[in-house]
Formats: sequence, C-alpha cells, structure tokens
Amino acid sequence: MAEGWARHFGDDWLQVQSAGIEMHGMNPRAIEVMREAGVDISLHESTRLTDQMLGWADYLVTVCGHADEHCPMLPAVLRKEHWPLDDPARATGSDENIMAVFRQSRDDIRRRVEDLIGRLKKDGGEGNNE
Repeated sequence: MAEGWARHFGDDWLQVQSAGIEMHGMNPRAIEVMREAGVDISLHESTRLTDQMLGWADYLVTVCGHADEHCPMLPAVLRKEHWPLDDPARATGSDENIMAVFRQSRDDIRRRVEDLIGRLKKDGGEGNNE
C-alpha cells in the first residue's frame, strides 16, 4: 500500500521501489481497499530486497518491526525511517472487521506517505531514488 500511495502522490518527482525481507504475495484485501481509494496496486509485485535496490535508493522506509530488526546492513548514505505498523493481514474476525483493519491501515499509510513526501520536498531532495 505504501508503494501505491508513494507512486500516486510522488508523480514524476519520485521513483519508488517496494520490497521486503520476505516475499508474501499481494494481498487481495490490500488491492481492494486501495482500489476503493482510487489507487490500483493490482499489478504491483511482492519482491525481495536486494543489495542492488539498496545501492539505488536514497531513502528506506521499513513498515514493520520484523523488517526493521532484520534489515541488512545499509549503505552509510542511505537515510532510513521506521513506521511501526501492524500487519493488517494478521487481522482476525469477520470479513467486515478484517476489511476495517485494512482500511485503517491504508489510511494510516496514506498519511505517513504524504507527510514523508512533504518533508522530502521541503528538504529540497531530488526524490529520484526513493
């Protein structure tokens, strides 16, 4: 969802890659709640973080504690930020309750992405390798 929002709000100013320390596939509920918000992430892929990606990036955001704790060694010039988000895929209960958790996560991620892009623009960053 973060990649979807970053692409949506970053325009041509921002280049975005999303990857994890593990690949889990795209969650259909995430695709649905983003579609509800007008952002299509259905063609995004679950990919694994590589050294090449880290060498390309200017900024890294980790979005769960597991990723933050197990993130590989980072290049010294790479700025890193951690967002301690709960994984909505772990939500339990009725389908309605689970979808509510996904919508809450989507909206939280949207606020965080908008804030990050605003800070990067304010700092005068090029944003080419986000």
